Amino acid sequence: MFTPEQIPGHSGRPASSTPLRDYLHTARHGVDPDYVVIPRSLAESMPLPWQHQAVRSLAELHAAFAHLSWPVYQVVPSRYERLVDLDEEQLAEVGCLMEIDTDGEVVYRYRDGKRVDEPEQTTVLVSCEDPLPPGGGGHVQPAGIVSQPTPPTGFRAPDPGFGPQSSSQAAQNFPTPQGDPGAQGASGYPPAPERQPWQQ
Repeated sequence: MFTPEQIPGHSGRPASSTPLRDYLHTARHGVDPDYVVIPRSLAESMPLPWQHQAVRSLAELHAAFAHLSWPVYQVVPSRYERLVDLDEEQLAEVGCLMEIDTDGEVVYRYRDGKRVDEPEQTTVLVSCEDPLPPGGGGHVQPAGIVSQPTPPTGFRAPDPGFGPQSSSQAAQNFPTPQGDPGAQGASGYPPAPERQPWQQ
């Protein structure tokens, strides 16, 4: 229905047209300019509603780009280290070498022979042991989420009111007749009718 009153504007920030890019630009875990890495052990430890939502999103992405030729990605856990703190094997891994020039000064060079300027301030990615459990390595408790036991597949969760009861609990749960005990008798049931003269 038309109204002459002005519709109030949205007071919050306008919705972004690139929400995923905006989030990944500020994310710190498993994100670089080209790829997003999600450890399976952590994703499979999230609550079931989150996993169902993730399955739908990933299935849509894979279906949308199934026509492309996907390579096999090899993920290498790595960390940043100062170039001057690396040993010979690590220097070879990052494509550098260390030598001593004619003046006795330690010099770092790339494979093409170019000298590394300010090696003390230069950091490089070096492979390291993965601190996270591998896929299938068991459940990892997410921070701030309380896990609730899930009944086995095919079985109902037990009814809180069903199960073994003590004698006192059974007596409390057994229905007893209501009314005047005198009219019903001490046992809680109506007394037997009196015998009539023809029944003597």
